[in-house]
Amino acid sequence: MLSLLDRISLLENDLKAVPQRISVHHDLPFAILRYDPKEEWEVRQQAKLLATRMGECGKEVRIISLAEMLWEAIQNSEGLEAIVDLERERGFNDAQEQVNIYLSDYDWCPLTNLLTASLQSLDPQKHIVFLTRAAAMAPAIYQMSKLLDEMQGRTRVTTILFYPGTLEGTTGLRMMGLKDREAMGNYRVKIYG
Repeated sequence: MLSLLDRISLLENDLKAVPQRISVHHDLPFAILRYDPKEEWEVRQQAKLLATRMGECGKEVRIISLAEMLWEAIQNSEGLEAIVDLERERGFNDAQEQVNIYLSDYDWCPLTNLLTASLQSLDPQKHIVFLTRAAAMAPAIYQMSKLLDEMQGRTRVTTILFYPGTLEGTTGLRMMGLKDREAMGNYRVKIYG
């Protein structure tokens, strides 16, 4: 298995290639950089360093926190107090399911709409996006495979999802390496794993 720095180096080479070699589908310009959850702090530092190196190549990197989008969706739906009250009354699982509804249901504040809005003003020729802090969606708040499926056709901006988890086979990812969660294997993007 490749080290984190080796995976980042491969990603960097593919981002610098002309044309870029990160995506399989032209209407889904995404890739995943998988890392061990214990490497979170190192990944955050390495993402900033990679962003600087990409800037030296004429690309501007925007780092978007999925954790911040999670809190934005909760706030724009019923607010944190409603989730806290729900957890007190019916437990963690019901509160987690309600947050999933906020992020999924178009009557609330779906994550795909938040991300699409964040990417809308960016230039695909100039910008690259790093989606970070995906661990906020664990253990089962929102599936990253769902996000990528729903983003197909919504942007042309190269986007890298920094994914804390384990790789099983060639396309199976287990969020945070949690043993009680099934590995998701329907990713249709390149995984630097």
